[in-house]
Amino acid sequence: MRRLIVNADDFGLTRGVNRAVAELHQAGLLTSATLMARAAATDDAVEIARSTPSLGVGCHVVLLDGDPVLSADRDLPHLANTANAATGRLRSSLAEFLLWLYGPASRFKASAKIASEIEAEAAAQIALIQSRGVSLTHIDTHKHVHMFPAVLRPVLRAARAAGIRTVRNPFEPAWSLHATPSAPQLRRAQVTLLRRLEPAFRRIVAEEGFATTDGAIGVLATGSLDAATVASLLRQMPPGTWELVAHPGYNDAGLARVPTRLRASRDAERLALQQLRQFPHIELVSFAGALASSALPPKS
Repeated sequence: MRRLIVNADDFGLTRGVNRAVAELHQAGLLTSATLMARAAATDDAVEIARSTPSLGVGCHVVLLDGDPVLSADRDLPHLANTANAATGRLRSSLAEFLLWLYGPASRFKASAKIASEIEAEAAAQIALIQSRGVSLTHIDTHKHVHMFPAVLRPVLRAARAAGIRTVRNPFEPAWSLHATPSAPQLRRAQVTLLRRLEPAFRRIVAEEGFATTDGAIGVLATGSLDAATVASLLRQMPPGTWELVAHPGYNDAGLARVPTRLRASRDAERLALQQLRQFPHIELVSFAGALASSALPPKS
């Protein structure tokens, strides 16, 4: 059996992104979206989520490149550096985040405090969304930072405490790498290198009692996911439960106000998902429908 979760990231980023999520779901082409707790159009996304119970909604946990729910200077002195804490924001780039997490100065930082701050902020984002009447099916993270063990475990613990037991597997399988020939070589090298973290990811997910998919497709093609790539991925998709990670939207005035490299590609990805109509034999599911019964008790 071939089952596919079609998930839109960045739900709440702009009204144009929200509009694309709603339209694609209504058209039967999108099953899931992950919601940002504090973004420019979060209020609009919450209204869409509450009025569309058939749409699976997860929490898109933001630990960099965004605004935290907790106080950056008071509650997150490690997660938000001094300069960003003054503005109330988190670190702006993945490179800066990883340098903080694993760089030369990391041995001087208290890892327990770092994990505690990550867990607290993830818990606050999840709780804020749930408090607004949105039932969450799963979690993932902005920029896929939960692929790193130091981030994964505290994020999972925050999710489990909130009653969530499913998480994105952010690793692109080998077959999908081959099915995405047009991806930029630098991104291909990055995604291939990061696959080395998958064994640790699967071990921690099992230890914490979570369920996940067989892998994520479309991660390599982020920023370049077009109709030809979607068709190639779906043709070559083997049996299993997979997640197509997409970033559809409208390249409008709202998006112009957001610092993002995914601008013109939002329209392209929205149109590319129309290719799903050509593969009616693939079962489209959500995280709740596909994985809810697969979670196990955490290992002691």
